[in-house]
Amino acid sequence: MAATKKAVLGPLVGAVDQGTSSTRFLVFNSKTAELLSHHQVEIKQEFPREGWVEQDPKEILQSVYECIEKTCEKLGQLNIDISNIKAIGVSNQRETTVVWDRLTGEPLYNAVAAPVSPGPSDPVAVVPSGSSVPATGASSVWLDLRTQSTVENLSKRIPGNNNFVKSKTGLPLSTYFSAVKLRWLLDNVRKVQKAVEEDRALFGTIDSWLIWSLTGGANGGVHCTDVTNASRTMLFNIHSLEWDKELCEFFEIPIKILPNVRSSSEIYGLMKAGALEGVPISGCLGDQSAALVGQMCFQDGQAKNTYGTGCFLLCNTGRKCVFSEHGLLTTVAYKLGRDKPVYYALEGSVAIAGAVIRWLRDNLGIIKTSEEIEKLAKEVGTSYGCYFVPAFSGLYAPYWEPSARGIICGLTQFTNKCHIAFAALEAVCFQTREILDAMNRDCGIPLSHLQVDGGMTNNKILMQLQADILYIPVVKPSMPETTALGAAMAAGAAEGVGVWSLKPEDLSAVTMERFEPQINAEESEIRYSTWKKAVMKSMGWVTTQSSESGIP
Repeated sequence: MAATKKAVLGPLVGAVDQGTSSTRFLVFNSKTAELLSHHQVEIKQEFPREGWVEQDPKEILQSVYECIEKTCEKLGQLNIDISNIKAIGVSNQRETTVVWDRLTGEPLYNAVAAPVSPGPSDPVAVVPSGSSVPATGASSVWLDLRTQSTVENLSKRIPGNNNFVKSKTGLPLSTYFSAVKLRWLLDNVRKVQKAVEEDRALFGTIDSWLIWSLTGGANGGVHCTDVTNASRTMLFNIHSLEWDKELCEFFEIPIKILPNVRSSSEIYGLMKAGALEGVPISGCLGDQSAALVGQMCFQDGQAKNTYGTGCFLLCNTGRKCVFSEHGLLTTVAYKLGRDKPVYYALEGSVAIAGAVIRWLRDNLGIIKTSEEIEKLAKEVGTSYGCYFVPAFSGLYAPYWEPSARGIICGLTQFTNKCHIAFAALEAVCFQTREILDAMNRDCGIPLSHLQVDGGMTNNKILMQLQADILYIPVVKPSMPETTALGAAMAAGAAEGVGVWSLKPEDLSAVTMERFEPQINAEESEIRYSTWKKAVMKSMGWVTTQSSESGIP
C-alpha cells in the first residue's frame, strides 16, 4: 500500500543526543513537541587499562552522521519533506574531554570519558560498563581513575583556601571534571603537548567536537561550547560567564585552546555536509540541563530527577547562584539566548539507582531481566521491614562517607527475594529523598512535586513508592525523550530560527502521568527514619582509605 501524504503541522527541529552508550538523532514537530522519527547507534567504550574509560571521537562523529542520514530516510518513508527541518540542537554527555588538531581535524587522543550519566532514555536493562557518580568523587568501579594523582598534586597547591575552585565554579576539585582530564592529557600524551606548542591543539567537551566538525572542521569549523557544558570543566567562572584566568593558570591550561563560550540557544554555524547541509546548529545543552529544559522546569524551585544507572536531580534556582551546605553542586542550568539571563541550578546525584537492580540480576541472580523486579516487588507489596543500603563504594551526598559499605538489614526467617527486590526499589526512593531534602535546606523552597524521566520511570511500583516516600506527587511526561526535546526547544527558539516559542502560554501542554502519595504522612516519616538508621549502620566498615578515590 502506498504511503499517504502525511500532514506536517509547522516546522521541524532535529536534536543530536550524544550519550555515553549511544548516539541518537530525533526530529520533533516544533508546534506540538511530537516526536516524528529517530535513529540510534550504539557507541563502544574502550578500557585500555583498568580504571580507564575512553571513546573514539571519530566513531562518535560518524555515529552522528549515520543517525542523521537514517532518520532522514525514515522521514522520507513517512512522506515528510526533510526541508522542513529548520534547526538542529545538540545535547551531550558532559565532562568527557577531547583534544584535536585544528589543521587536520584529527583527534590527538581518544575522548577521556566521564562516568556513564543516566540519560533519560537509558533503559536500565542494558547498562554498559561504568555508571553515574556524584560529581565529588567515585570508586574505581565507576570512574576513569587515571587522574587521581593529578587531583592529589593539584590539591596540594590550591592557593589561599580550599574554596578557591568551588567559589568560582560551583564544583569541588575532582577527577570527574574536564580540567583534570585535560591536565592529564597535557602531562602524559606527547602528541597533545606537541600540538599545543605548535598552536594546533583545540580542546572541547563532546558538544564542541561535534559542532566544530559538523560546521566544517578544519575548513572553517566553529570552535564553541555553551554555558552549561563550560560550567562542567572547572575552568569556567559561573558568575562572570567567562573562562577564568586564575583557574587556567592554576591548572596550567592555555586559554587559547579553549572554545568560545556562547549561550545555549543561538546560531553557532551551519551544517556543512550530509542530508541536512545548510541547516543551522542553534541549540546546545549538557544532557542534564537539556532534560531540565525538556521538562519545562523554567520556574525557581522546579526540579527534575532522571533515573538511570544512577540518578541526576536538578533544581532550578533562578537567576541566583545557590551554594550548597550539603554536598550538592552549583551549576549553570541554561541561558536561552545571547541577550537572555542565565539561570542556575543545584545538582545532586545518587550513585546507585538502576545499578542496584543490575546487581540483583548479575551478582545475586534473583532476577533474569531488569523488568522482572517490578513483578517480584508487586508479589509482596512491602519490604517487610527489610532495608537495603547500596553503599557499594561508600556513601555520597549528603553524607560523603567513604568508609561505608552496602548492607541489607532487618532480615527475618520470613524475608525472601521479593522483599529484597522491594527494598532495592525503596533504596532508590530514599536516596532521592535525601538529595531533595538537602536541596530544600539549601534553597528554602520546598518542592510541590517532582518531575521525573529516565529508563526506570517505566516501573510503576518505583514511581508510586517515590511519591509515598517524598510525600509529594511524582509527575512523569508521557513523551520520555526529555533530553532531546530540551535541545530541540533551544535550537528552535534561537534568534534567526524562531520556530519554537518558549513563552509559557505557547508551550504545548505535555500529557503527564501523575502518582499521588497513597500512604499517610506518619508512615512515610517512620519508613524514612528507619532508612536513616540503616544508613548509620552501613558506616565505618572500611578503616583504611586505600583506593576510595575522590570521596571527600
